[in-house]
Amino acid sequence: MNVKQLAVGTLMALGLGLSVEAQAHRAWMLPSATVLSGENSWITVDAAISNSLFYFEHHPLGLNNVQILSPNGKPVAAQNPATGKYRSVFDVELSEEGTYTLQSHNQGVFARYTLDGEAKRWRGKAADLGTIPAAAEDVKVSEIDTRIQVFVTKGAPTDVTFVPTGHGIELVPETHPNDLFTGEPVAFGFLIDGQPAAGLDVVLIRDGIRYRDQVGEIELMTDAQGKLTLTFDEPGMYWLETETEQDSRVLKDAKRRLSYSATLEVLPL
Repeated sequence: MNVKQLAVGTLMALGLGLSVEAQAHRAWMLPSATVLSGENSWITVDAAISNSLFYFEHHPLGLNNVQILSPNGKPVAAQNPATGKYRSVFDVELSEEGTYTLQSHNQGVFARYTLDGEAKRWRGKAADLGTIPAAAEDVKVSEIDTRIQVFVTKGAPTDVTFVPTGHGIELVPETHPNDLFTGEPVAFGFLIDGQPAAGLDVVLIRDGIRYRDQVGEIELMTDAQGKLTLTFDEPGMYWLETETEQDSRVLKDAKRRLSYSATLEVLPL
């Protein structure tokens, strides 16, 4: 594994409609636990956008697009949602055995333009681009698709919620994301719109950035089948992120920007 400092998180900022100043920050969800057992199982999830991973110092993550899928694939309602100055938070009751997928998936169109000398930003659907004033100048438009995920398992792991939707970048794990241990090989697959994502750059960052002199990114790349393999040397919470750009499918002469990130817990063997 090669270690290199990277500037990541730009697509996350675009996908959430944040300011240019926020583009170097990272969006994430952090559960209070990833593996649980017992009759009365709950988790609390923190959600934020920050420079130091899993530390609240910049902006809360919006909860409007958060989805919780139960082990049978049905939606589950978030409990006690709240948004503060630096983070959002919500609870989830794990009433079923198996793996839950928590995600925030944002799709749409992002535009920047100038009107009467003032910089403006707009976010919505391609069909609504006509609402941008006709007098707007320097209009720059891009299609966006961002997905943020975390996985939590009660009892034995399951894989029902890993079925691809065919939209954007998706993780199709060969190694279950709640079964990660140091010293053991891990295999993940990535898809873009349902097809293997070959040559995709993937970054992993371990928690504790605030207490290290170097961020210590781990840089990987998917193979021709969209897969990557790695072995974790250190336990802890990790932030996985990948992003790419392609021609827009719905906008002429525009780009489509896609990103995916997930929070993973690696346990000591």
